[in-house]
Amino acid sequence: MTRRNLIISGALSAFHLGAQSAAPTVTLPKLPYALDALEPFIDARTMEIHHGKHHQTYVDNLNKALATQPELAKQPLDQLLKNLSAVPDSIRGAVRNSGGGHANHSLFWQTLGKPKGGPAGKLVKSIEKSFGSQTAFEDKLRTAGLGVFGSGWVWVVPNGADSLSIETSPNQDSPWNAGKTPLFGLDVWEHAYYLKYQNRRADYLAAVLKVVNWDFVSARYEDLSK
Repeated sequence: MTRRNLIISGALSAFHLGAQSAAPTVTLPKLPYALDALEPFIDARTMEIHHGKHHQTYVDNLNKALATQPELAKQPLDQLLKNLSAVPDSIRGAVRNSGGGHANHSLFWQTLGKPKGGPAGKLVKSIEKSFGSQTAFEDKLRTAGLGVFGSGWVWVVPNGADSLSIETSPNQDSPWNAGKTPLFGLDVWEHAYYLKYQNRRADYLAAVLKVVNWDFVSARYEDLSK
């Protein structure tokens, strides 16, 4: 298996619940870096609480919901999110909110990393085709993130034909709910930044873009483009 495929499989494995018995096996994925690895842009205490508390709560609540419907634990989480209408009413809200929180954050942790460089390969051409330049792309991401009212996410979504779009979603919703697969997303819930940036979401968005793991994102785009 190539390094690129290892990166892809490591990220996507978080979305497969993997249970083959009565007990769901959703687990909190380990961070692929130390808590302080993203300093000074994202502080270690925020990472500790965000990952160890907030994400853990989504995992715990999703497990509680799936315990009542163990057959669903055999399905990949992204497929459950794409087909919420098929999830029983009794746990649909939990799958949407806690399952969405688990999926969104599992991808988010992989999207971040120590700065190494910019996009590569097909992603560079798609960014230029869709937005004109990397600078314009990041400007549009920040603007979209600032436009999210309350809590939510800003997403980059492949549209086919080397095209990308920027979308936003409230709460823990995502492009998966609309049957799409996101390339990556940036968390704009206050818990993602409030300890360091307080109400300065613009400062947070500028900072988090400095720690996007473009190696991972570029490799993921190659995989999604197949």
